[in-house]
Formats: sequence, structure tokens, C-alpha cells
Amino acid sequence: MINQKLIASGKRKTAIAKARITEGNGRVTINKIPYQNLKSMFHVLLIREPLDIAKQTLGDLKFDIEVTIKGGGNESQVEAARLAIAKAIVEFTKSSEVKKAFLEYDRNMLVADTRRKEPYKPGDSKARSKRQKSYR
Repeated sequence: MINQKLIASGKRKTAIAKARITEGNGRVTINKIPYQNLKSMFHVLLIREPLDIAKQTLGDLKFDIEVTIKGGGNESQVEAARLAIAKAIVEFTKSSEVKKAFLEYDRNMLVADTRRKEPYKPGDSKARSKRQKSYR
């Protein structure tokens, strides 16, 4: 692999993450900030999951990942980034063992959650609620 570059994307609700993976020494940044500096420790652990699984199956991580995220809220952004990172690792390494390990651990690491908000119906206030009936 000579200076190989791959881009993988992940979506969750309205958040879209793009992960660019290149050869390197294991640095992971999210919007140009190291992932260890995220506000919530839970978010750090979510981002670290695919990295730890890849490290267990492959050994030492020999790639850098830069993730850019747009849209959505904090949780959606982190889940989109996690999906993009996992997809990028699988594409970059071309390893079926890593893919199998991700799918066994959590299927949402490689398969996007397609649930979306239900559209509002005409003449109603919300997607499911109907107007109240009054007999008087």
C-alpha cells in the first residue's frame, strides 16, 4: 500500500460523517480534534470501540483516520462517526476477520440505522396525533 487514501461515510438521522483513512500511526481526529478530547467519556468509548476491535484482530493500527461530521445532534454525530470509522477500517484492511468481528460485536458498526422521522399528515398537528372529536 503506497500512500493509499480511502473515504467512507456513515449516517445517523440527519448527521453525516465522512472518514478519510490513510497510512499512519493510529491517530484519530474528529473535526480536527483528537477523539480523546470529546466532551463525554461515553462518546470517547463509542468512538474507541471499532479501534479496539481492529487492534485485537489485526494487532498494531497502522493508519490515521480523519472524520468530518455535519448536521444532527451530539449522539447522532458520534454514532455516524463510529459507523464511518468501522466502514473505513474494513475497506482499508480488506480483512474479512475484522468485518466478522465488527458484525459479531454490534451490527450497527457496519450497517446504518435507517429509521427516520415520520412525516406530518395534512390537517394534523403531528405525524400520529389526530384532531380531537367534539360532539357539541
